[in-house]
Amino acid sequence: MAERRMTILFMPESAYGPTNQCIGLGKILKDKGHRVVFAAESSWKGKLEALGFEEDLVDLAPPPDPEVAATQDAGAFWKDFIRDTAPEFRKPTIEQISTFIAPTFQALIDGAVYCEPQLKEIIERVKPDVIVEDNVLTFPALVTGGKPFIRVVSCNPLEMKGDGVAPTFSGYPQDDKSQWQAYRAEYEKVLKPIWEKFNQFCIDNGTDPLPYLEFIHDSAEANIYLYPEEADYTKERPLGDKWYRMDSSVRSTDEPYSLPDEVKNRPADSSLIYLSLGSLGSADVDLMKRLISVLGKTKHKFIVSKGPQHDQYELAENMVGAEFLPQTKIIGDVDLVITHGGNNTTTESLHFGKPMILLPLFWDQYDNAQRIHELGFGRRLATYAFTDEEMNEAMDSLLNDAALKERLQQVSRAIQSRQGTKVGAEIIEQVALANAGK
Repeated sequence: MAERRMTILFMPESAYGPTNQCIGLGKILKDKGHRVVFAAESSWKGKLEALGFEEDLVDLAPPPDPEVAATQDAGAFWKDFIRDTAPEFRKPTIEQISTFIAPTFQALIDGAVYCEPQLKEIIERVKPDVIVEDNVLTFPALVTGGKPFIRVVSCNPLEMKGDGVAPTFSGYPQDDKSQWQAYRAEYEKVLKPIWEKFNQFCIDNGTDPLPYLEFIHDSAEANIYLYPEEADYTKERPLGDKWYRMDSSVRSTDEPYSLPDEVKNRPADSSLIYLSLGSLGSADVDLMKRLISVLGKTKHKFIVSKGPQHDQYELAENMVGAEFLPQTKIIGDVDLVITHGGNNTTTESLHFGKPMILLPLFWDQYDNAQRIHELGFGRRLATYAFTDEEMNEAMDSLLNDAALKERLQQVSRAIQSRQGTKVGAEIIEQVALANAGK
């Protein structure tokens, strides 16, 4: 047990990735005897409490009618947003700056502005010893509340920019800089007006000015990011001494999972593959149907995370699945992961030593897909333009690569030995204890 009981306030972004990552950290801290409170978005009501955490939730927009709110899934705000903007994912990343990246930042900013008074009240009620934010922009109340503030980055580490690494959200190769400057120029042109207004909002609410074109402040205490050393950009973009890496963050709160007989009892030449486009990516029903059509013709067996639109399509005969699956209890038992390249799934696949086929849709998924591809840990395909032959060749190549399998097993052993979630929780605990009573 901890030498002194601290109160830790987590404020994750509403989507499953950041929230699940904070759940993994929070579980360790709670088990050590600390009080853990989540200021998550209101659609998470009851789901965090069921895991033993306190909830003091926020609205990112005017609350819906109570009857509607009662039927909303966790993370509904972003599921709806992604569903409505899915056509933009077919465009090149440089075009998505104006059609997706900028609107996403604006939606995030609108939420931050709306919930600022709520967060101040929560901090006053909870009286945390440390505040932990896993998001991509500043919520002023979190950094002006008179308590130590820790920034967590559970997106791809290209979120920490540098001249020696590819532009954030671009998905451009690390060894080909020919398009970097054009992307950065477009990013500045599109994002600068939004950034200027948000920077002024932050200043008006008591924060220091934001770094140019950055939407979040670094912490003076500790900044934690999630990415394995074996895939990191440490040499290309060194970070300061207040930055700490968690190589992986595999939560222990997922329910056990027993392989159904339909996929457990399979022919010797049939592999077991996990398909997940995340809670947001799987909202693209047409893409899910295409994947099911292609993969359903193969000899392999599949476990499919169907996502929020699970009732809009049927699985093929060689598949089992459900709307929600305990992902961390599944990846270790499969031979290959087909993923959108979300940071949690990417780092969890490396944690368990599994090769990946990556079909990026938005945000940092392009960066993850490119990084895994160029390091040889998997294969990036064109999400909406891949052919049946390309998918089949990628599966066969990765599944039959004995050298890659051994390499990934070595990576897995190294990552697991570093106990990333424990490292992150200890940093949070140390910051809280060091500032206790101040």
